Amino acid sequence: MMERCYDAHLYVTNWGTHQVMLRLLRALLSLEIAGQYCIDPHVAAWACGEHLILNMTSEDESGDWAEGAEDSLPAMVGVRAELAAGDRRPLYLAWLAAYGTWERDEDVSGHAEEDELEPPVPAGVGLLTAPQRALADFLRLDAGLLTIAAQASPPLAETKDHPGKLARWIKNLPASDKDTLLHRVAQGHEAQVQMELRRRFRAEPDTTSDSRPRPQGGRTPGCRRRSPPRALVEWLGLNGAYLL
Repeated sequence: MMERCYDAHLYVTNWGTHQVMLRLLRALLSLEIAGQYCIDPHVAAWACGEHLILNMTSEDESGDWAEGAEDSLPAMVGVRAELAAGDRRPLYLAWLAAYGTWERDEDVSGHAEEDELEPPVPAGVGLLTAPQRALADFLRLDAGLLTIAAQASPPLAETKDHPGKLARWIKNLPASDKDTLLHRVAQGHEAQVQMELRRRFRAEPDTTSDSRPRPQGGRTPGCRRRSPPRALVEWLGLNGAYLL
């Protein structure tokens, strides 16, 4: 149903499963970018036509029932718009929450793939939005791990657009560009056009593509990264746990 109808879906069980799924246009969030943060089976992404489906899951069979978890979707659904606007913090939070399960995951013992790359740490991890905080809570992201990870995150850049400058910039766009953009809006692609215009005005990089150097042979989006992030290594050491 997510692939055909819904933009957001929540699933909660009394045996410890917390799952949230989001659907976005691939023009706003590419599979290559989302794939950097995927850890099977906790974080997965796949393409369906012009859309991308993002699946984020937390499992804790030993945990108590989280009161109100089944009503969490309204509080965190705002991360969908943030992802569409190029904010990668929700992806990083899901990735970090998945790595936080290493302490109780017996299957990780003895595994390490040092040639795998850590995904980029986005700016502003130390200053999350309300939907991002709700997502972190829903995915059971440890507060101590988040605090340590935030130390490697640069501050957010100022992104407030001056109305006068924006108006002048739009006025100076070539007429052919304006015609093309208006035609796309009329076809129902207003969200994509809005994000594209903002990026062009701010001269931001295109978040639908990945320009990072990749290891030889590449990596299929959705493949699990096993080499632990520095933040997790430090966090596990502080909590008396070790990776073997």
